[in-house]
Amino acid sequence: MTATLSRTAVGLVILVLSVALAITVGPADIGIVDVWSAVASHLGGDASGLTPIRDGIVWNLRLPRTLLAAVCGAGLAVCGAVMQSLLRNPLADPFVLGVSSGASTGAVVVVVLGVGGGALSISGGAFVGAVVSFALMLVLSHTLGGTTDRVVLSGVAAMQLFSALTSFVVVTSADAETTRGVLFWLLGSLSGAGWADVRLCLVALALCLVVCLGHGRTLDAFAFGQDAAATLGVNVARTRLVLLTVTALLTAALVSSAGAIGFVGLVLPHAARALVGPGHGRLLPAAALGGAVFLVWIDTFARTVLEPQEVPVGVMTSLVGVPAFVLVLYRARKATS
Repeated sequence: MTATLSRTAVGLVILVLSVALAITVGPADIGIVDVWSAVASHLGGDASGLTPIRDGIVWNLRLPRTLLAAVCGAGLAVCGAVMQSLLRNPLADPFVLGVSSGASTGAVVVVVLGVGGGALSISGGAFVGAVVSFALMLVLSHTLGGTTDRVVLSGVAAMQLFSALTSFVVVTSADAETTRGVLFWLLGSLSGAGWADVRLCLVALALCLVVCLGHGRTLDAFAFGQDAAATLGVNVARTRLVLLTVTALLTAALVSSAGAIGFVGLVLPHAARALVGPGHGRLLPAAALGGAVFLVWIDTFARTVLEPQEVPVGVMTSLVGVPAFVLVLYRARKATS
């Protein structure tokens, strides 16, 4: 327990420093002292002394974007760790249930077809689409028998269906400019981050962490298979439904705010296991902190590497995530040989 708390404290310090340093990166000449002054001023401290423009850059642009990157990275990593244990599949990630594809369809329907008459934002449409996709997956998996394999196959079916619907709507109804904007969002983007997005995703992440940490020992039992978990007194069907629902809703909130950001939920849980082991009491906090720091710096690189043009953060996570995943698999192979 002491070691876990120590690692968590170190991780939190690294995360806070990463957020503060990431905010200073960009064309505007802003130092870390300016960041602390602006934040303290908005939290009730003395006036920062910054010009309104520089204060707005820190408080209204870079800080919410960086915090949203941290929350999304943490949430995706936690969902990935839970999904991999729950489904006993090392290749499972938060999008295996088709949530991302459903969110993409919902966003495209709002943007391209104008569904909602302006009352529904792109984030709202994405969240509705994600929930509909998850509901379809639950119906399919229950109809097919509800086993772990059926859950995965149902998620794949929902993913393919909503991906096809998204492509159909874009091809048949969108003009070139709309298509470009939709594609940028589909690849993952934090450029439109605001405080409302941060609050929504942070609340969803906190609730998910509480539920998943509360089921930590149950998730440890799932590592030995459903039958073994059942013999240990675990209500397999109820536990799986609760954890799938919680992770799916968190993923829906994250995707609705930032688009589909791949590889974070796949790679970071494996990296965390390599550092702290498979026990979920240690794994989930480590995955959350690792995912948060990882996405903070990936987003910082994505918005500055081709300045003034911005690279979708989902593209950068894949470019970095693929070799990182290969390295993780290689080290796992050496450890078992």
